[in-house]
Amino acid sequence: METFITYLCIAIVLTIIVLVILKINKKDFNIEANKLITFLGGKDNIINAECNMSRFKVILKDITKVDKDSIQKLGAKGIVEINNQLKIIFSKDAKTLKKYIKQII
Repeated sequence: METFITYLCIAIVLTIIVLVILKINKKDFNIEANKLITFLGGKDNIINAECNMSRFKVILKDITKVDKDSIQKLGAKGIVEINNQLKIIFSKDAKTLKKYIKQII
């Protein structure tokens, strides 16, 4: 019985540690979306935002207002510019970012 209690205490401590680590590493997508909007030149610069798998596509009024370096630092794996469009590869976060951005704009 004593070893069972010891193992139970160890399991509880490990569970708490894992939960704390997960909470620390969890992204706040509302903050990330606000940063992305700022890096895209503000919400008035965004005409439309779409998502296709890992790609986040945004149509902009003025492409020169975009801060590509900051978008890369935000976690973009790549950025492709075509006319007034940006296709940004965000891997699995693209859909979630689009959802938050649509709420803001």
